[in-house]
Amino acid sequence: MTTTTNTELAAWVDEIAALTKPDRVYWCDGSDAEWSRLTDHLVDGGTLRRLNPDKRPNSFLAWSDPTDVARVEDRTFICSEREEDAGPTNNWMAPADMRATFAELFDGCMRGRTMYVVPFCMGPLGGRISQLGVEITDSAYVAVSMRIMTRMGTPALAEIEHTGSFVKAVHSVGAPLAAGQADVPWPCNTNKYISHFPETREIWSYGSGYGGNALLGKKCYALRIASVMARDEGWLAEHMLVLKLTRDGSEPRYITAAFPSQCGKTNLAMITPTIPGWKVETIGDDIAWMRFGEDGRLHAINPEAGFFGVAPGTGVKTNANAIDALWGNSIFTNVALTEDGDVWWEGLTDTAPEHLIDWHGHEWTPDSSTPAAHANARFTTPAGQCPIIADEWEDPQGVPISAILFGGRRATAVPLVTEALSWAHGVFLGANVASEKTAAAEGTVGELRYDPFAMLPFCGYNMGDYFGHWLDVGRSTDPEKLPKIFYVNWFRKGADGSFLWPGYGENSRVLAWVIDRLDGRVPAEPTPIGGRPRREDLDLDGLDLSPAALDALLSVDVHTWRHEAGLIRAHLDTFGTHLPKELDAEYQDLLDRLE
Repeated sequence: MTTTTNTELAAWVDEIAALTKPDRVYWCDGSDAEWSRLTDHLVDGGTLRRLNPDKRPNSFLAWSDPTDVARVEDRTFICSEREEDAGPTNNWMAPADMRATFAELFDGCMRGRTMYVVPFCMGPLGGRISQLGVEITDSAYVAVSMRIMTRMGTPALAEIEHTGSFVKAVHSVGAPLAAGQADVPWPCNTNKYISHFPETREIWSYGSGYGGNALLGKKCYALRIASVMARDEGWLAEHMLVLKLTRDGSEPRYITAAFPSQCGKTNLAMITPTIPGWKVETIGDDIAWMRFGEDGRLHAINPEAGFFGVAPGTGVKTNANAIDALWGNSIFTNVALTEDGDVWWEGLTDTAPEHLIDWHGHEWTPDSSTPAAHANARFTTPAGQCPIIADEWEDPQGVPISAILFGGRRATAVPLVTEALSWAHGVFLGANVASEKTAAAEGTVGELRYDPFAMLPFCGYNMGDYFGHWLDVGRSTDPEKLPKIFYVNWFRKGADGSFLWPGYGENSRVLAWVIDRLDGRVPAEPTPIGGRPRREDLDLDGLDLSPAALDALLSVDVHTWRHEAGLIRAHLDTFGTHLPKELDAEYQDLLDRLE
């Protein structure tokens, strides 16, 4: 039993134990010995399967309950004291009502189980941008996953005792065991809540054992709670990758980028450039925390210690660096098992194996009518194993950000790359990030789904106020020291419905133009929506791209954009009186330029 000198933490652990009534309380230390004990325990219980150590050393496969496979946005709540502070894009419940619900749900919910106390640090230990937390959970799967995804264990506990500060996170699968009752491999409850209390910096999650519902350092802390902390303290907590770009003979530049799902974020985070003279390294694939340094510039860290990536579609052709990172020390969830004890999912290879065990535990062949892996199957792996991880990825001071990219999946209207006219115009672009729906299940195909800053499911407070916070950040330093903002679109289509831009590694050509703009090497050609490249300034050597395709990729049609402006107006009106007046002004400026 670990003890702590932090009296607040000790009292809180005792309080939660008294409520949830576990059989045992265990304080995680994050050691290799603990990892071995817990993974052995999970293997014995059927939650994990040990993979072939010759192919995937120290790695495991989990198959979840089929009802517990993804985030549950309709059961995710922001429990701010005032409903308007949650805003129109969040589900809200009054804190007192949610606490009353949890008082019933959590009463005895850990009977028959071990309560794990998981101290963790988001970001490098001791870093000025890093933050601390403690997750209480009754899931050993969560405990071992948190070891990969955060700096977890005794060193984090020592930091908590030194600073006295931590975010409180409580998680239960909601499946107590009666005396003598046998457990199941993946316990969970059909009743689920993922709730955030922004004023008191608390997270409570009940019913799910999967992903961001249960690994509370991920979206719950790193975005929903951290975005509130960032608003209150003058920094940014964002759903962004962080890249290091180096041109031969030049100093490196660091950029962040925010994209909604299915817009190539992970592929860009681990891109292999196709143009000579460039090196790209990754600092983070999903989340960036940015704070002003003494130099007046925004410095970013990746607050996570691991990658929690979607497996289907990730392969040698699409993301070789991600595949190379998965060589060992990883947990795979809801992918298929091969005959030789390895893992497989759709997109890993061009040809599927002749025989697999699918994520339901059933026999599977290429003739089967269902996929072998779930569409949201995941890998959890240490970030330090990525072959292009930058040396600076654990720098506690963070890296200075020179550019911020936004983007969505747009078949029409939006050019390949646009440079914002100012910080405020960049906030306007970020506020209007949108993707076109691509499947009937999402709604009308081609209809826009707005996802401002790629933060729609993750902002912990009123998103109109969030826009205002970004504008405040822009007023906090010399404008010349702010990152430049760009909007990219890899997904423009031609008249025949095919993609005009090849994407993947070829996106490095757009990144090169962005760096050229930062370095003042090339001008931006003005359009009503922002600056775009001149055709001769994009490095297209070796790329089979017709002049007509390039023209279409860079085109800005005024008639189309007048229609687009109407959609933007309706979207911005969603935020009512919380929409900053500066964005109304930016909207009017757009209309004026379109005239």
